[in-house]
Amino acid sequence: MQLSHNDENNFSLSRFESMLKTNDVLFFDSAEFEDIIHYYLENGKFALAKKAVKLGLAQHPDSTNLKLFKIEILVFEDKLDVAEAMLTELQQLESSNEEVYIQKAQILSKRDSHAKAIQVLEMALDISLDPAEIYSLIGMEHLFLEDFENAKFSFMKCLEADEEDYSSLYNIMYCFDFLDQKKEAIEYLNLYLDKNPYCEVAWHQVGKQYFDLKDYEKALSAFDFAIISDDYFIGAYLEKGKVLEKLGRYHEAIENYRLTLELDDPTSFAYLRIGKCFEKLGLNELALKHYKDCVHEDPLLDKGWIAITDFYIKKKNYQKALYYINKAINIDEENVLYWKRYAKINNRLKFYEEAERGYKKSLDLGNYELETWVRRCDILIDLGEFETAIQNLNQALEFYPDTAEIEFRLAGLYFSHNEGEKAYFHLNKGLKLDAEYYIVIEELFPQIFNRKSVKQIINSFINLS
Repeated sequence: MQLSHNDENNFSLSRFESMLKTNDVLFFDSAEFEDIIHYYLENGKFALAKKAVKLGLAQHPDSTNLKLFKIEILVFEDKLDVAEAMLTELQQLESSNEEVYIQKAQILSKRDSHAKAIQVLEMALDISLDPAEIYSLIGMEHLFLEDFENAKFSFMKCLEADEEDYSSLYNIMYCFDFLDQKKEAIEYLNLYLDKNPYCEVAWHQVGKQYFDLKDYEKALSAFDFAIISDDYFIGAYLEKGKVLEKLGRYHEAIENYRLTLELDDPTSFAYLRIGKCFEKLGLNELALKHYKDCVHEDPLLDKGWIAITDFYIKKKNYQKALYYINKAINIDEENVLYWKRYAKINNRLKFYEEAERGYKKSLDLGNYELETWVRRCDILIDLGEFETAIQNLNQALEFYPDTAEIEFRLAGLYFSHNEGEKAYFHLNKGLKLDAEYYIVIEELFPQIFNRKSVKQIINSFINLS
């Protein structure tokens, strides 16, 4: 049913679109309608496909293929009951039509009955002249069930039927990766390459497997073979650049990344990696230039803004770091990585209220690392916000119960708040968990630490230990 690009089919499409514009009613045979509908569905023109189905069935009400297209559209629209009723009626007339089984399986899949969908698709295999598509659908159903072994087997069957079905090859590799079968994946790819020695996609996948295994020399060889097979394969140059970085061959890595900029439109990833290489080489101005090119190319790539910010943090130029992290936050104020750096930079600049805001925002966005809770607490102590600091630490205890760093801080805060009973409770608990962390009280609450009762408890516990 696929539309070919010959003059006759293009003429049919032009006539159909002209008919829609003029509201004239023209006649098309059913095969023409099928080609037109298939073209629209393939190109994502869903509304036009629906119109073509409607007009097609008006002119050819008994056409099985047009009815199947209508069912396909109903399934897409989640009108499953209507689609199923049509399909049941059609199956009585067309019991040997594999497309009937495919659509029935699609309905079952939409209803999360994936095991039943597989059974129906296996029935379709018995009557199919082109089983590759059926195996692909079976593979996808197994993926829905997280049955990666059987999914892998089904996609392998697709690749046996069509050795250039690279989507199936990618799905096979996805299954291998999920099952953590890297060596098995390499063995499979090598068998495939024995038959297809110039398949750049397979060489690329071999390289990625070796990269994950940290066998960088073999990864490098594989990416070289991918480039020999297709010297315009941008993905292979990018991966080769990553390997060369791991090997410390930064000049060569830059060369490969730059080739990708020449072969196609520039990518923010390539600019970022070039910048990282220049920074490793100590060429700071070139590094910074490429980081700026990166965020200019893609302002939404957080790694670019983070690279610039971290660059200035390393140089202890906190004002510049703050300038760039503020620019990043203005673009995406929901990015927790930005707020963590915002807090850190403001803390270094002794802008404590802004630093506290940054840590609070990080927590609000779901960054529940112990360091975030503790840093916020220490700033709140500096600001004299003891009650808020206590609330902060009690929330932290929900995520990090039995943590000495938290217990000693709570002890100091409760002492400062004149709640002795709670203070002694947390002091004793902290000492039992890890007595060495008593230094927290000494540093954050020196007046509390110098109390005779507090020193006695600490010293007696340490002596007993």
